[in-house]
Amino acid sequence: MKAIIPVAGAGTKLRPHTYTQPKALIPIAGKTILSYIVDQLNEAGITEFIFIVGYLGEKIQEYVHQSYPHLQTHFVFQNERQGTGHAIELTRNIVGDDEVFVALGDTICEYDVKEVMASEYSMLGIKKVDDPRNFGVATVNEDGFIEQVVEKPSIPKSNMALVGLYKIKETNFLFECLHHIFTQEIKTLGDYNLTDALDCMIKRGAKFKSFKVKNWFDCGKKETLLESNATLLKKSGGNIFESHAYEDTIIIPPVSIASGCEIKNSIIGPNVAIGANTNVSNSIVRDSIIGSYTNLYEVVLDNSLIGSDASVKGLSRSLNIGDNTEIDFG
Repeated sequence: MKAIIPVAGAGTKLRPHTYTQPKALIPIAGKTILSYIVDQLNEAGITEFIFIVGYLGEKIQEYVHQSYPHLQTHFVFQNERQGTGHAIELTRNIVGDDEVFVALGDTICEYDVKEVMASEYSMLGIKKVDDPRNFGVATVNEDGFIEQVVEKPSIPKSNMALVGLYKIKETNFLFECLHHIFTQEIKTLGDYNLTDALDCMIKRGAKFKSFKVKNWFDCGKKETLLESNATLLKKSGGNIFESHAYEDTIIIPPVSIASGCEIKNSIIGPNVAIGANTNVSNSIVRDSIIGSYTNLYEVVLDNSLIGSDASVKGLSRSLNIGDNTEIDFG
């Protein structure tokens, strides 16, 4: 089985960070969004990955080559963003006849990956939501089989949202239906959607079983990214590299502090993730994500997202600062 991970989106809701960093490489709870996905699938036995890249795609390539040299990897460029269906179609020659597991590159979920892989059926991940109109929506029968999927319906028939996890056994069938939606110009909200191709498969007799995810972490915008960061830190207990001393500093767990950081005269936590080689001095930081190679001096940060190579001096609260930025409140 091959894994397909579409990561070509521009991540506009996470600007200014996604001006310089692909959304999939945004840090959360001591890892990147992408590493959560790849690690899950690799631990379940998948060793061949296809990444669909576009905007800042060279950064994805560099990160994957450095972090996962042991994996067999392919990179496909989606130069025109025409939807998830168009993205998956670009992988056709690499996939061949193999089964695939598609995981959208901004989707962190907790579920039994090995159980899903072992199933004899194609499977789609679902989660009950209060308002499903912004998602693909699945209609599921009593036996757990999916009868219909619709992308972002104005009047949903169920509140079971597709979470962006798809195991597809009949890939020839999938590419036939992708070809069908292209030739028939079947679009939803202006895009060729994978959801429409899956619904085509179901209408033509393909069997898809649903599986429920235990947790679905939203990484789409600053507020929900910080909430997900806090939840994941609480689950993992955090991770603090002890290679550097933290002088006159109080750490309130859960906290993740990467290697090479120097912290003094500060209070860090709870729910804080700090990237590598960052310096923090005379500061209070809580409920925040701080990038790598960043300098914080005499700041009070709460519910803040600070990029890499940034410098912040002076008193402040609740910031959303991109990479390579310098701010002095003095």
